[in-house]
Amino acid sequence: MNRDTIKYIAIIAMTCNHFAHVFLNSNTLLYEVLVNIGYFTAVTMCYFLVEGYHYTRDKQKYAQRLFIFGIISQIPYMLALSYKQFNMLLTLCICYQILQVLDSRRSENEKYAMVFLLSSVTVVSDWALMAPFFTIIFAKSRGDKRKTIRAFLISATAYGTINLLSIVMVYPVGEAVLRSVCSCIGILAAGIVIVDCYNGKQAVRGRSFSKWFFYIYYPLHLAVLWILKMNYYGKELEMML
Repeated sequence: MNRDTIKYIAIIAMTCNHFAHVFLNSNTLLYEVLVNIGYFTAVTMCYFLVEGYHYTRDKQKYAQRLFIFGIISQIPYMLALSYKQFNMLLTLCICYQILQVLDSRRSENEKYAMVFLLSSVTVVSDWALMAPFFTIIFAKSRGDKRKTIRAFLISATAYGTINLLSIVMVYPVGEAVLRSVCSCIGILAAGIVIVDCYNGKQAVRGRSFSKWFFYIYYPLHLAVLWILKMNYYGKELEMML
């Protein structure tokens, strides 16, 4: 698979996750399945952010695109998902800055300090701290298949552990462990697809279309979900009255 094909899979998975958050009851099996499928996306986007950083001809324009579409996406993101935090494109924009710091000629102490500060900013954004962690670990493992496999395993374990700690007081221990293990499936699936199926190339045809589609789709699908949400809950309210 080329990277565009994998990105298309990722946005489908993301849409499943967002659909579940907007329309489904969190106590249902379908909700859990769709949400966990969506975990394929964040780690995949962080991986390709690292790839894109090294392949892009204009690093400044890349960062500008992430920021501009992140700003455009913020209102639809908050309206559709009812989250009071920054959206994933803005998180990726911060992660991109981390890559620039790591690639700079600053001293190691300066790099550590700046990476820490930038990572801390994501506390108020989607995939807080985890996205910077994914980005850093993929940057360190780039070009080495064994290290990349290890990076995905570490990423899945880290996310599953954090998820377990956040829900162990809410659910019985056995159920909490099962839910945490299931939450790792999307990340592990991303690792399998990227390590075993990614050919390291971009699509031969439609490169420009795909590049802009990935940016435009994010705010667009959130806006559509918000419109559907308003229509859906508006009808429910009318029925209740």
